Amino acid sequence: MAKTYRWAIVGLGNIAHSFVKYFDQPDGEIYAVCSRSQAKATAFANEHHIAKAYGNLDDLLADDQVDIIYVATPHNYHIETILPALRAGKHVLSEKAITMSSTELNIAREVATSNHLILAEAMTLYHMPLYEKLHDFAAERHLGDLKMVQASFGSFKEADPTNRFFNPDLAGGALLDIGVYALAFVEEFLTAKPYITGTTMHRFSSGVDESSTITLRNANDELATVALTFRAKMPKRGIVAYENGYFTVDTYPRADTATFTDNQGNVETITAGDSTNAMNYEIANMQQMIAGKVHNTSLAKTADVMDVMTAARAQWDYRYPFEK
Repeated sequence: MAKTYRWAIVGLGNIAHSFVKYFDQPDGEIYAVCSRSQAKATAFANEHHIAKAYGNLDDLLADDQVDIIYVATPHNYHIETILPALRAGKHVLSEKAITMSSTELNIAREVATSNHLILAEAMTLYHMPLYEKLHDFAAERHLGDLKMVQASFGSFKEADPTNRFFNPDLAGGALLDIGVYALAFVEEFLTAKPYITGTTMHRFSSGVDESSTITLRNANDELATVALTFRAKMPKRGIVAYENGYFTVDTYPRADTATFTDNQGNVETITAGDSTNAMNYEIANMQQMIAGKVHNTSLAKTADVMDVMTAARAQWDYRYPFEK
């Protein structure tokens, strides 16, 4: 008889409601929720017909029925849940950005490894069926060497310093909020770990990164550019250029469609998966990793992205007020 994985959600904002809405696993169930407010946890559990509601993380982690913790708190609080959960013997799927820095992520990875647990980032891009199909397409069509990857993401936010997007005390700024998606797209295609060759950042009045560009290179001489902004709308568009043609992927974080253009200008459409099922793909993959059916390959990509973001902030000489 197949094991039923019991999930618990920590942090009950909008993303948690989406997680419940799209959760559809025959061998999984959402068993518990946790908030710093018992009343909020109880209300959420009642709304979604979830068995357990906790107002304290320690009490949740003491529940031996919980197998997997889904971390949906703001990213500056992730490590405060990830480490206790791993030390309590729970597998962890954390929203992005998974941690605030490479240092935090390296500590979490060590704890996960020493406790034989799965730690992963809820980066839907790494689990969308389209990307596997694009890799297969590139190989089957003999597209040649990868030369360039471009990724843009612009989201217009009202110029309000108290909003979490611009609040340094809440780890605001474009890089950790939307940059993590653009860098994940780049990481999905580069064949070796990237390093920064140049970056520049424009600060919002509160001091956080409002807009930035990052240029990358790797040992295989593949280049990449990332452009981000919180004060102008830009398409979530990625371009992956090989010697013999290029892919264009719009709305790349949850894409199910791409186009391929060859060097003669011929265009064809490639489809796979369903964008509305994005969260379910990552949930299913998490359970498969725990069951040993697939390897945890996404965490290495997550680590490369975190290394780039940490290096970028170092080059900008930018630290959040709460960082020591």
